[in-house]
This record gives sequence, structure tokens and C-alpha cells, in this order.
Amino acid sequence: MAKGTNVQADLMKQKGILKWIETVGNKLPHPFVLFIILCGVLMVVSAILAAMDFSVIHPAKGEEVAVKSLLSVEGIHWILTSMLKNFIEFPALGLVLAMTLGIGLAEKIGLLTTVLRKMMAGIPASVVSYVVVFVGILGNLASDAAMVIIPPLGGLVFLAMGRHPIAGFAAGMAGVSSGFTANFFIAGTDALLAGISTEVAKTIDPNAMVTPVDNWFFMSASVVILAFFGGWITDKMIEPRLGTYHGDRNVQFEEVTPQENKALRKAGIAALIFVVIVGVLVVPEGSLLRDPKTGDFLTSPFLKGIIPIILLFFVTVSFVYGRAMGLIKTSKDIPQYMSEAIKDMSGFIVLAFTAAQFIAFFNWSNIGILMAVNGAEFMTHMGLTGLPIIIAFTLFTGVCSLFITSGSALWAILAPVFMPMLMLLDYNPAFIQAAYRIADSATNTISPVNPYIPLILAFYQKYNKNAGMGTIFSTMTPFAIVFLVVWILQLTLWYYLDLPFGPGVYAR
Repeated sequence: MAKGTNVQADLMKQKGILKWIETVGNKLPHPFVLFIILCGVLMVVSAILAAMDFSVIHPAKGEEVAVKSLLSVEGIHWILTSMLKNFIEFPALGLVLAMTLGIGLAEKIGLLTTVLRKMMAGIPASVVSYVVVFVGILGNLASDAAMVIIPPLGGLVFLAMGRHPIAGFAAGMAGVSSGFTANFFIAGTDALLAGISTEVAKTIDPNAMVTPVDNWFFMSASVVILAFFGGWITDKMIEPRLGTYHGDRNVQFEEVTPQENKALRKAGIAALIFVVIVGVLVVPEGSLLRDPKTGDFLTSPFLKGIIPIILLFFVTVSFVYGRAMGLIKTSKDIPQYMSEAIKDMSGFIVLAFTAAQFIAFFNWSNIGILMAVNGAEFMTHMGLTGLPIIIAFTLFTGVCSLFITSGSALWAILAPVFMPMLMLLDYNPAFIQAAYRIADSATNTISPVNPYIPLILAFYQKYNKNAGMGTIFSTMTPFAIVFLVVWILQLTLWYYLDLPFGPGVYAR
């Protein structure tokens, strides 16, 4: 990178709201300690709110939900008896460690590096950011597994091209997380949200029905739109702030050797055979990995077991490649490589312990539900009409999703409040659902209760030992804001041009 560009990057890093976010955020204690402090604050707040008898009626269940004090006898007993359970059942823990066994094996034997070198030979440097974001968006079809696979690969791609690896990681994470609900394909999320929407919509119209394809056209267009803006943000905003990478980690961008090409071909054949076998077990009606009761694909054991399947895929192709390269000679070699990969995740495991407690404390105390329901009641009394109330609803959802990371759980809370109100204004329930989905996705990357924060920070610190929470939020904030704004503009365009959101589905 030219000297002038370095000077420009240094100047950019010294000013602006993003630099302020990074500076303030990184002055906070180490995230391990920070989550302990947050747990203490949450305990005090829950005790105060419980003493004031704060409660709400859960819109979906019709039951009273009261704030529970973490400092009560019940709360203290729960903390002591659930601490290990909170850690063991932490959503990201098992997934990340299981995927690390497979991906780590592929990385340690050099398969990932070789594949990336092969890929990069055919991808122009000018479009790589857009490709990483695009792949990230499509990759969310694999749900949480994509978070473990695509952002780190994005970092390696950038590193191989002499660019800053954190920028590549951020591009991949933006696609996977902030673009989570967009895709060319119908995913489990479409079916899950449609089920909730249909159930609530029937309270107004007994014949109402929201299907998994009702947002398909809108979300398919979103893939291309968000990939463009995500790539632009990476090139014009994120990487200039990061400057030139001067770390000791690198990926040699050398020509693939004949032996590596031969090993790749064998690994490719193994991958093809694996995919064909899985296809035979999934595609035909009544096949082994279909839903045994309904024969449906969206609720199939295949999608529910996607993590083990991906793990087996990586182990299979890595084993074939390693054997061809002479790197795997005995049965001891595979667990040895896997052990080395797990060692690299030690920081994540330590941080995950306190992060798991904070998220569990937050959920058990019911504070998140209290915030969402009271906020929704305030929204219903604002008196807005027309498109402005849809936009206000979207912005409110974006705030709520910062504290309730489960999209289906948040929709189960908000839908019973907003769906009837907006349907009475003659809005299609599928349109209301689309307005919810864009906000719930866009702010994923800056949620303080995101279960993948320990993983994200562990990756950042591979390339920047001084990285902290501020580094994460300052890097991802531009993606969250721009994605949300662009998505709202797209929603507005679809509304005024009366474009279909899905087959035969319009805003009104």
C-alpha cells in the first residue's frame, strides 16, 4: 500500500464516531471481566425491578410474566445450580468446538490454504469483498454453522491477497449475520416465522395464511443489494480504517504445486461422493433424512443435524487430502491436528463461560421480555399511520433485537401486538413479517448479547492482540446501520411500486 494511503488511513483512524466507539469500548475491562461486571449490574437491576413488581402480559402466551430477582433466594439458588448448565448449553459453545474439529483439521493440514490459493487465482481483487459478503449471505442457509465457517475464511482470503484479514472477517460476518434473513433459497427461518405469523394473523382473519415463500422475492433481491453495499462498505469504510496489516500471520499466495493439485482432485472427488450420498438420503420423498412424520425438508433431520453433517464433510475431505499429501500417515495424526486446532480456541472457551452466564441471567430475569412488551405498547400509542408506522415498527424491532437475539422468540413477542394492529390498517401479514425480518437481521452484528461475541473476539485477537469489544462494535456498526437503512429503502420501494414480496403477495 502506498505511503499516502497509509497516511490517509492514520488520519481516518484518529477521528470519527467509529474511532470514538473503538476507543471507549477498548477502555472497558477485558471481556471476561466485563461480563462478570454486567452480571453483577443485572443482578442489582433485576432486584430493583422485582421489588417494584414490574410485570407484563406475554402477548403470545397470555400469561403474566414478572421480573425475577437474581438476588432473591430463588435467584441465588438458580445461579449456583445452573452455572455449569449455562456454560455447557451455551448455544455457541458446542457448535464452535464441533466445527473447529473439522475446519481446524482442514486448516492445520493446509487444505483451506490450498483451496483459497486456487480460488484467488481466478477472482479479481476488485470484487473479492463483494464475493465474501455474497457468500456470507447465501451461507446463512446453514444457520449458525455459517458463522463459524465463512467469516474466518473471509479473513484468510484477504490475508492471502495482502489485505487486512479483519476486514475480510468483517465482510463475511456482515453477510452471515446482518444479512441473515436474505437468501435465494427457502430456509428453516422462513417456515418458522411464517408459522408464528399465520397463527397470529388468524386472530384478525380466520382465513389468513403466511407461507414460507411469501417473502421470497423480496429476500432474493436483498441478496444482490446487500452484497453490493456490504462490499462497498468493506472497501471504502472498514479497510481504510484498519490500515495495513503488519502482523506475523500470513498466507503464502504461491502457485499450487502439482502434488497439491493432485491432492485437491482426490479431495474434490471425496467431496462429490459425500454430497451425492447425502443427496440420496435427503432428496427423494420418504428418504432417511426427511421428516419421518411429514416427509418435509424444512423440518427434516438433515437441517436439524446440519452441524454434524458439515463436520463429517470436513473430516472426510481433509483425511483424503492429508493422505494424498503424506501429512496423515497413522491414526494418531488426525486427533493430533484436531487438538492443535482446539488449543487455538482456548481464549474463546474461557470467555464463553462468563458470556454464557450473562445471557442466561438476562433471559431468566425476564428483563428482555419486559423491555420488548412495554416498548411495543408505547409504539401502539404513537398514533402513526401509513408507511411511517411500518418504518417506526422496523426501527423498534432493530432496538429490541439487540437484547433478544432469537428471531423466532422476539417475533413471538412482537407479532401478537403489532400484527393485529397493522392488519387492521390493511397491511398484508407477510409484508409486516418482512418489515420485522430486516430489522431483526441488520443489528445482529452489534448485539451485546450475541452468543458469538467470544468467537468474534478470539478471531480479532489472532490478528490484533489489543482488540476488544470496542474494536468489534466500531468495525461492525457501519454494516448494521447501512444494511438497515438500505433495507428500509428497499421496503419503501417495494411498497410504493407495489412489487410482490412473494408469489401473489403484496404490501396491501
